[in-house]
Amino acid sequence: MTDDLGLAGTRELNRLRVMQALLRNPGSSRNDVARLTGLSRPTVSTLVDELEAAGIVEQHADRNEERPRSAGRPPMYVSLAPRAAFAVGLDFGHQHIRAGVCDLSGSPIADDWSRAEVDHAPAASFDLAHELVQGVLESANVDRRHVIGVGMGLAAPIDSATGTAYVEGILPSWGGISPAEEMEARLGLPVQIENDANVGALGEHMFGAGRGVDDMVYVRLSAGIGLGLILGGRPYRGKCGVAGELGHVTSVEDGMICRCGNRGCLETIASPVAVAGLLEFSRGEPVSVQRLLELVQEGDRGARRAVADAGAAVGNAIAAVVNVLNPELVVIGGDLAGAGAVLLDPLRTAIERRAIAPAVAAVRVTQGALGDKAEVLGAAALLLSQAPHALARRLLA
Repeated sequence: MTDDLGLAGTRELNRLRVMQALLRNPGSSRNDVARLTGLSRPTVSTLVDELEAAGIVEQHADRNEERPRSAGRPPMYVSLAPRAAFAVGLDFGHQHIRAGVCDLSGSPIADDWSRAEVDHAPAASFDLAHELVQGVLESANVDRRHVIGVGMGLAAPIDSATGTAYVEGILPSWGGISPAEEMEARLGLPVQIENDANVGALGEHMFGAGRGVDDMVYVRLSAGIGLGLILGGRPYRGKCGVAGELGHVTSVEDGMICRCGNRGCLETIASPVAVAGLLEFSRGEPVSVQRLLELVQEGDRGARRAVADAGAAVGNAIAAVVNVLNPELVVIGGDLAGAGAVLLDPLRTAIERRAIAPAVAAVRVTQGALGDKAEVLGAAALLLSQAPHALARRLLA
């Protein structure tokens, strides 16, 4: 018997099943693992002992206070050892690159970032990303042989089936470039590419505000506006990876020309860059997104009005998503989320006014829990799901 990843023999495949069960259900008893895998209790015990000897699983006392306790010796529970494998996440924004490394539990153990002219300097951006990855691996004292691979979030629609990045009008200088291949050549590690809002949704779903929520929407308000979807507990990308392009929904008829080539897109009036641009015009001085947020916190009336108007515009667009998909949760992330209630209150009000009552009653709108790390953690999580196969192959080496 051989699986499609080269694992031969019943014992190897059973080890894989045990590791897959522990990845999804850390802190399981041996009886739990037997039930989850369909293997016998003695078989599970033998395999767990082998994996523990190899440093791939660890035993620990119960840390879940909700479990019923029984008299006598407390049972031991089993999890994958956090440092048995690692995944790297890369977040390519329009104006920054962030790199982070996570252990097998999904905990971030090192990260770093830098400003970058990503839109117009792809080669320099790839080189910078290489330097950042090298730095976080060294900072975390991670052996590259234990790195599963690199997840890469990019501010463009991605066809996950082919890895094609649709960069026209979004990343002007990236035509004809294969981002995953460029990073693989520099890093010597497998690279999986995904849209930045999609990895942000995955990050908040696995580690942040969306834990335990099967149907959620993540809105990233950064240099652009993106939307990531988790439906039925799984990422939803659409036929060719362009599901969730909320920033290019028409919000103003005959409005400004958007970089996508259409007129009046939401991005042209409600992205942080667009909002900061309004303040630049009214104040007659340069206003960065960071300065915009500082002005909001200082109580500047113009800054608060500009952000509130952006929140209402975003809320109007999200209301249609709430009507169509009926999600349980809407998570607001990205730079502009730092404005807090000044943004969120008008955004919620717009949803309440424009979505139908049952959908409004079912949905909750909240600020993201992971801040500017949502995308890099979600990018790393793309690779964590492959850990059991990587560890099974390591045992055969």
